[in-house]
Amino acid sequence: MLAFIKKYILSYRLMPALVLLCLLAGISALASAEILPVNYTVGNRELPIYSVDTTENKIALSFDAAWGNEDTATILSILEKHNVHVTFFMTGGWVESYPEDVKAIASAGHDLGNHSENHKEMSKLTNSEIEEELMSVHNKVKELTGKEMFLFRPPYGDYDNDLIKTASSLNYYTIQWSVDSLDWKNYGIDSIIKTVCEHKNLGNGAIILCHNGAKYTAQALDTMLTRLKEAGYEIVPISELIYKENFHMDHTGKQIHD
Repeated sequence: MLAFIKKYILSYRLMPALVLLCLLAGISALASAEILPVNYTVGNRELPIYSVDTTENKIALSFDAAWGNEDTATILSILEKHNVHVTFFMTGGWVESYPEDVKAIASAGHDLGNHSENHKEMSKLTNSEIEEELMSVHNKVKELTGKEMFLFRPPYGDYDNDLIKTASSLNYYTIQWSVDSLDWKNYGIDSIIKTVCEHKNLGNGAIILCHNGAKYTAQALDTMLTRLKEAGYEIVPISELIYKENFHMDHTGKQIHD
């Protein structure tokens, strides 16, 4: 009986230490999990998000806004008609020139995305210049709308490792595309519709690139949305398509959830 009591007392004294060790182990595990919640690295390259690995029939439509606003109201009207929300990537110059359009895009519930201040080739810039290009637009949009942007598309699709890392350090997800509408080539309405709706990369998790200032985009949009819906796709903004944490990339730039 005495031996049992001694054993009990010893165990009781050890309990606080054991509890402390368990807590420390749990904290350490959490810290380790938070160090790399995202991973853009494939081999020796940092990749942006071109598409998303998902079993859901969801795709994202995006518009780059770097010049002109003649069709912006029409595009917003068509999107509202289809009850579709998309992502607009805007340059600093566009934001300055068309602040009411920026507010209208935000009010309609679309994503506001960063397309850099001056539409430069970002791989040729220093890290401090990259930061300035991103944060200049970021602050303009925040002042206009109160929204903190976190989606970034490099002009010309031009990027390198430093760009991805710098954008990530500023809490930005770098976004490319897997389906290019080629609307910027001005081939015509039917060309845009066919290029998008019959594209080899169109599938679950695809990201479609369009431009709000291209000549035929607004005219092609209504039919394009109708055909995409008829094909069974739900069109969502990029913010709803991508994974925000715990992901890695494959060699094609597809984002895969861990």
